[in-house]
Amino acid sequence: MARSVMTRSEIVDAVKKYTDPFRVQKGRGFRLKDFDPGDTLGLKMNKQEASRLLQRGSEWLAMEQDMLYAQDSWSVLLVFQAMDAAGKDGTIKHVMSRVNPQGCDVFSFKQPSSKELSHDFLWRYAQMAPRRGRIGIFNRSYYEETLVVRVHQQLLKAQKIPAELVGRNIWDERLADIARFEDYLTRQGTVILKFYLNLSYEEQKKRFMQRLDRPEKNWKFSASDVRERRHWDDYMKAYEEAIRATASKAAPWFVVPADNKWFTRLVVAAAIVEAMEKLNLEYPKVSPEQMKDLAAARAELKQQK
Repeated sequence: MARSVMTRSEIVDAVKKYTDPFRVQKGRGFRLKDFDPGDTLGLKMNKQEASRLLQRGSEWLAMEQDMLYAQDSWSVLLVFQAMDAAGKDGTIKHVMSRVNPQGCDVFSFKQPSSKELSHDFLWRYAQMAPRRGRIGIFNRSYYEETLVVRVHQQLLKAQKIPAELVGRNIWDERLADIARFEDYLTRQGTVILKFYLNLSYEEQKKRFMQRLDRPEKNWKFSASDVRERRHWDDYMKAYEEAIRATASKAAPWFVVPADNKWFTRLVVAAAIVEAMEKLNLEYPKVSPEQMKDLAAARAELKQQK
């Protein structure tokens, strides 16, 4: 159905069926095992059908982004977290395929530099928070400071934190800092959506084997991927505690099934469209003075040869 014949409320209602089952706004009692990585809500689509539905969502998103950019008031931050091979890159690529790149910034955070290690753990992420009118995408984020750093605690030593401040509650403290940081951003007009692409242990192995078996995908594989897989249970515990501590109505998590890429992309697109539709974005109204200037410009152009 074309966007022009649907109201905002109808669009929101249409996409909620894809988002509500995976939205986490209250962390208390959250358990990853309650979410099935292979869930598709009973939908059965071929690749072409899923592609057409995703294209429709991307077109809606592109229109909303154009108004977001023109209005220059709100900003949007999309946070993607997942285990290796869950499909973060592909999801970002396909969902954002029709978005104007001038209004969208993607940041893939790698190991921190010496300069970044000389600051607090949130510093480098705060520098990249999206400006008003723009969409910012964090392909991995400040949550890594409570995930990989927690699993490999030798990384914490490189951050040069005074020893007396590194106690047994440091992970709870960091998660509390993140929750406050997100609360601050939302109160400044940044809409935050956080996506955990929920990949199963079995599907990750399958995708790793595909990367090894297909020469054109060999470049995607790293021996460290297998080493990290040994810490699967530790990562699941860390993710569960992170989501439990930071899920809120203002900055919700979406625990998105990731064993079927087509469905992952539909859920992510639906969540973004839903959030942006709720902003009631519109193009700026032209003032009477500006209308006079436009009329004068039109008259002058008509007189020119």
